[in-house]
Amino acid sequence: MKLVDHATTRKNVIAFTFDDGPDPIYTPQVLSLFREVGGKATFYMIGSQVEANPDIARMVYAEGHELGNHTYTHPNLTELDPSDIVSELTRTDQIIKLETGAVVRTFRPPYLAHNDEVDTTISEHFGYPSIGAMNMNSNDWSDPGVEHIVTESRDHLCGGNIIIFHDGGSDRSQTVEAVRQLIHMAAERGLQMVTVSELLRIAECEA
Repeated sequence: MKLVDHATTRKNVIAFTFDDGPDPIYTPQVLSLFREVGGKATFYMIGSQVEANPDIARMVYAEGHELGNHTYTHPNLTELDPSDIVSELTRTDQIIKLETGAVVRTFRPPYLAHNDEVDTTISEHFGYPSIGAMNMNSNDWSDPGVEHIVTESRDHLCGGNIIIFHDGGSDRSQTVEAVRQLIHMAAERGLQMVTVSELLRIAECEA
């Protein structure tokens, strides 16, 4: 199963996504950026981080963004038994629901690592789509510089695309500045920033 990184749609919509939060420093900064342009994003949260920062997770949900599953401990799922995969995802779904009231509808595997066994396990036990991204070369998680993140992402600011960044796990000040520039570029191109679930719903309705 291929990770979903694009949805075919005639509408000028794009999905910004953020992994590894919620983070008490950088997630609120990202939220502030999206308030400026009136856009929505999807935050793929680590269950243990939700437990550590439940108020931040609730803030994300209260502002109309989507909360996605990014496992409980951020393991490489290809190295786990199916039962452990189910445990990682189930625990995170439950924590997100308990702390925020949000129902998880999409999932992103850590490191985007998956194989047939992982895909089958997730499909059979959860049924929600596994989400990838178009701008993998931006590598914002490695702090490659704002200019690099912007350069490797701006050509992917196109309708139907899903793009990835990180709001947790380390110092994400480069990401915040790059995203600030990119969301204004997207707005100038007439792109509406929507959640992943909304993007997929729009594409499904048009199909």
